[in-house]
Amino acid sequence: MRIIGGKWRGTKLVDIGEGDANAHLRPSSDRARETIFNVLNNPKFSNAPKNMRVVDVFAGTGALGIEAYSRGAAHVAFIENGVKSLKFLRENCKKSSSEFRPQIETIDALNIPQNTSEPFDLIFMDPPYGKELGETAINGLWNMQWIAAGATVIWEEDRRPIAPKFLVQIDERKIGKAIIGFYKVKEGSHHG
Repeated sequence: MRIIGGKWRGTKLVDIGEGDANAHLRPSSDRARETIFNVLNNPKFSNAPKNMRVVDVFAGTGALGIEAYSRGAAHVAFIENGVKSLKFLRENCKKSSSEFRPQIETIDALNIPQNTSEPFDLIFMDPPYGKELGETAINGLWNMQWIAAGATVIWEEDRRPIAPKFLVQIDERKIGKAIIGFYKVKEGSHHG
């Protein structure tokens, strides 16, 4: 696993092979990450992630958030509470650069507290497959003010999720078992 683009391009991340099923650790492949950032490099996504506040939910190794920072994100937060995942996440943040100071929230993505800072413009969500956790997490993030008006949500699952009414799908890609949905917050949507 490597950083694919931006200022840290080529930086090798912690090698965890196929992941750890018991820890629900299944990192997005380099190919999936490359596809995600290629799609985001489109005017309809406002040149994401440049100068955006990014949150990587079910962060695992943190590869998506780190990639976003490498490509110009202004701030990155990670939401992860798995012990093994946090170990890999912290190692990867150190490998990236000593200047990288992400916000690491060791909280449960299914029981999100109220956000006390600015909301996020770009949300990566890659929940464990086959558990239908994404719907609960995205609604919590919205209701607790983590998602900004007009934000982009990248949602990876092994099936098409049931997106809440405040999201509209813009694009979709299938890579292996992964179905990656690209969503925008609908204009005029208000937090619950």
